[in-house]
Amino acid sequence: MNLVTEQRAKRSLLPLLLFVVLFLGTGLYLQSQGVAYAFYQLPGPVAIIPALVLAVWLNRQPLNQSIDLMVKGAGNSNVITCCIVYLLAGAFAAVAQATGGVDAMVNAGLSLVSANWILPGLFVISALVATAMGTSMGTIGALAPIAAGLATQAGLEPALVAGVLLSGAMFGDNLSIISDTTIAATRTQGAEMKDKFRENLKIAVPAAVLSFVLFAFVTKSSADITIQDFNWSGVLPYAAILVLAVAGMNVFAVLLLGILLAAFQGAVFADYQLANLGKDIFKGFGNMQEIFLLTMLVGALGEFLKTQGGLNWIASHINTLADKLVLAGNKAQQLAIAALVFITNLCIANNTVAIVVSADISKDLAQHHNISPKRSASLLDIFACISQGLVPYGAQALLLGASFGLSPWDVVTQSYYCFILAFVALAVVVFGRK
Repeated sequence: MNLVTEQRAKRSLLPLLLFVVLFLGTGLYLQSQGVAYAFYQLPGPVAIIPALVLAVWLNRQPLNQSIDLMVKGAGNSNVITCCIVYLLAGAFAAVAQATGGVDAMVNAGLSLVSANWILPGLFVISALVATAMGTSMGTIGALAPIAAGLATQAGLEPALVAGVLLSGAMFGDNLSIISDTTIAATRTQGAEMKDKFRENLKIAVPAAVLSFVLFAFVTKSSADITIQDFNWSGVLPYAAILVLAVAGMNVFAVLLLGILLAAFQGAVFADYQLANLGKDIFKGFGNMQEIFLLTMLVGALGEFLKTQGGLNWIASHINTLADKLVLAGNKAQQLAIAALVFITNLCIANNTVAIVVSADISKDLAQHHNISPKRSASLLDIFACISQGLVPYGAQALLLGASFGLSPWDVVTQSYYCFILAFVALAVVVFGRK
């Protein structure tokens, strides 16, 4: 890479830096002013617009050519596939919510928990609900009011209960077949859903077992748990999509069948009006609007970085740093992928977007160092979720802080699963097979 090309490559990174500064800087300032949900006052799809304008200007090409380049990035097949799956996942979540599926999942789990196992029970429930729903935010929104009441009822430390809930939610967000992080990681790395799921199991399950034991050890309560009436049929759609996805069925077919099954069980067992199905599906589409738009716009920004050499410049420097690590095989490059997405998420506080931003560099590292697509997708998803579960300005910590009346910092410091997952994941990379 000659001097002129290198300077152009460096300049191409300025739009990404501008996006991070706008999004992160605005959030930090508003948080210092005591504004609730400070990091979501300037939505990501809006914060990225000035970055795209700067990218067009730095491209130094006729405007029409720059716009064509932007559209090419936004219309990338992986980006569009992710966006369509986001819509279907949102539709399934909305229909399942309307037909009582979320309440059934929550109360079914609570019905299996004894008083002496409140914390490990909440962890398992949160993990199962998040794995079924594919969203940590949806899980926290559904469980936080119940968990806050249980904390008061059982005399447990609220911050610890909130940390348990966050731990389970991040487990499911990372592992779920229909999670937007899983969709982004697998599509961008060219991995199969079922392969990435099995790869994640090797790391997530040991971390979850250790977390379960820890939560069982610190539980000190004998209070009764109040369970609302529920219908077990509401659990069936979640169980079906998990089984079908692990079996290898196409994710589009899985989600479409999940929507139909949720609507059918609601109509038969929960007095759900099928006339509302269209509206609920569209509502689910709307719930995915932000991540849909941001994924497309990040794809557009990424195309400028690729064309102008910014991604190759980053990849070469990460390779240089990785090569200095004295580790067997491609372990240093695996750690480089993990560090890249972890740091990116610290800046952006959105694990899905962090995966999309880091995807091309990670794929390049994987292809040049014999790292399988399922392993690179797994590393992206795991370390993005670890980072998201530890940032006090992330949506999950902010929502739990508001629900429990706590500082978000108090919440993330009790998110023990994320710490344990980081330790287990690093150990698997460093001490595992090539």
